[in-house]
Amino acid sequence: MTAKLSPEDLFSLEEYARIRSEFRARVLAHKKHRRLALGDHLMLHFEDSLTMQYQVQEMLRIERIFEPEGIQDELDAYNPLIPDGSNWKATMLIEYTDVAERQQALGQFIGIEEQVWVQANGHARVHAIADEDMERSTDEKTSAVHFLRFELSPDMIDSLRGGETLTAGVSHANYLLDGLQVPDLVRESLLADLD
Repeated sequence: MTAKLSPEDLFSLEEYARIRSEFRARVLAHKKHRRLALGDHLMLHFEDSLTMQYQVQEMLRIERIFEPEGIQDELDAYNPLIPDGSNWKATMLIEYTDVAERQQALGQFIGIEEQVWVQANGHARVHAIADEDMERSTDEKTSAVHFLRFELSPDMIDSLRGGETLTAGVSHANYLLDGLQVPDLVRESLLADLD
């Protein structure tokens, strides 16, 4: 499911209010197989049309947006996070429960967003591209949230469809993680993003 969202894909505020709990349960079940922990402190949430529809619906509900221009603004903000058929898009979270520990880590992880990678056996690693309009890192620290894009070659897509193992890792000097095998259910969910 990689199609961009249009106003016709959305529920009205009234209809969404009626179905919200059921829709939320469906999205949470879907998201369960679209998360990948990279060690103890990095989490990737792979996005798609359904996860972004939920985000847009929630924003419209919270902000009470019903005017066509406001709806389009939300779609314009979230549609870029939907995969295009040859890539995966993910929200990366740097997670620490202790605030002081998190602040220290953010100072040590500058540039980590471009050191996250995926690989199919026999293919070169595909490093993430920070996929956002605004700069999230400074000289002193990185952000706890990044939006990443993994551009896959046609050969890599074919090999994944053929059953090749998918691995992921991080090559940042202060957060090394090499060759984590992506669980089969996550891998299968991600394959659905590829045209």
